[in-house]
Amino acid sequence: MALIKSISGIRGTIGGKTGDNLTPEDVVKFVAAYAQWIKKQGNKQKYTIVVGRDARISGQMVKMLVNATLSGMGIEVLDIDLASTPSTEMAVTHFNADGGLILTASHNPKEWNALKMLNNKGEFLNGDEGKEILEIAEGGAIEYAPVDKLGTVSSTDYHDEHIESILKLDLVDKAQIAAKNFKVVVDGINSVGALIIPDLLRALGVTEIIEINSEANGNFAHPAEPLPENVKVTCEAVKTNKADLGIVVDPDVDRLAFIDENGLMFGEEYTIVAVADYVLRNKPGNTVSNLSSSRALRDVTAQAGGSYFASAVGEVNVVATMKAENAIIGGEGNGGVIYPELHYGRDALVGIALFLTYLAKKDITVSALKKAYPSYTIIKDKITLSPDLDVDKLLDDIAKVYHKEKINRIDGVKIDFDNGWIHLRKSNTEPIIRIYCEAPTSGEAYKLANRMKENINNSFTN
Repeated sequence: MALIKSISGIRGTIGGKTGDNLTPEDVVKFVAAYAQWIKKQGNKQKYTIVVGRDARISGQMVKMLVNATLSGMGIEVLDIDLASTPSTEMAVTHFNADGGLILTASHNPKEWNALKMLNNKGEFLNGDEGKEILEIAEGGAIEYAPVDKLGTVSSTDYHDEHIESILKLDLVDKAQIAAKNFKVVVDGINSVGALIIPDLLRALGVTEIIEINSEANGNFAHPAEPLPENVKVTCEAVKTNKADLGIVVDPDVDRLAFIDENGLMFGEEYTIVAVADYVLRNKPGNTVSNLSSSRALRDVTAQAGGSYFASAVGEVNVVATMKAENAIIGGEGNGGVIYPELHYGRDALVGIALFLTYLAKKDITVSALKKAYPSYTIIKDKITLSPDLDVDKLLDDIAKVYHKEKINRIDGVKIDFDNGWIHLRKSNTEPIIRIYCEAPTSGEAYKLANRMKENINNSFTN
């Protein structure tokens, strides 16, 4: 069905023809290229790579291929098996490894899987590094290890250590969380979140936990992206059980969404807003999110006396900007929280711990907390263009037309208006422009989007 080769990793559907899907041959090819790239980064006799996976059906098969390939390249493998993406990232530095491979297709359906590649800091590779690995894979000059230098595969885990690291954070208050006697519904979407989130909650002192979709078998009970239309049953479970909140994640636990006590979504965009609000109240500083994230983070940052910065879309870009601007917290509007005091990676677990601490300290309901923030609505749309159209020139023309507004060109075109913003990005795989709009109401957001689509159709494509 599909094989997508990009600087951020290799993603595809299982089965089918080599080169068109994520087949065993494709797995071996790209893992060997990654291993060769790792060995180019230093001058060592021994290299170690951590391998973790989510619970999707193909995970065990892909893991065996990955481990065997790394061994064939002379790499020592630390197999932590079922583990969240942030757990695998942290395990790289914990074990002083040279890199890491995460076997997860994140929110994609169960027929998908992917190879996500980490450097020795447990962070995703940048564009130049990813490009180099793709060139090695296509060049075919892979050098495997002789028999006396094959790597070994060792099994370990980083489950408890991840939780313990969160408990040690200054802004996580287990005692206050325990004193609130929260009742929490957890939707583990039949993956690793079902394993680690309940354990985290118990470690934080939460005793009333209602677990749904809790069997980590990869048969996702609903579409895996934590969006309102996908988690209606979970929302109903919060109301039925009279819980204080619900927690929803994606299969690899780097995206986080909350449900309030009334069974209504808190909003993925507001996950980072609420967590940042808590952090900023205790440690003023700068924040970062990508250009397609809510303006609400900018607002709470300004209220706390800090400076907000926007990055290009993509976790690696957010992290780079956070480091450059010395941000104390950052993330993405899809529910990704990045808290550098723990590590530079989106981490639903630390987001949960900080959010619950904030709720406990404020002694407030989830719905009341949401009302304390500026109300914005984001919509996501797209417009299809003719394949021969020069999209880059089109975006340049749009920027010129709106030159009197505040324009950001680091990733497509973002136009900031007084009452909202529009972000236009070209797709790397389709002849389309993605349109993201935010305004105080959905009506205003759709009005902005429709105005831009009309401009493109009537003016820029002529």
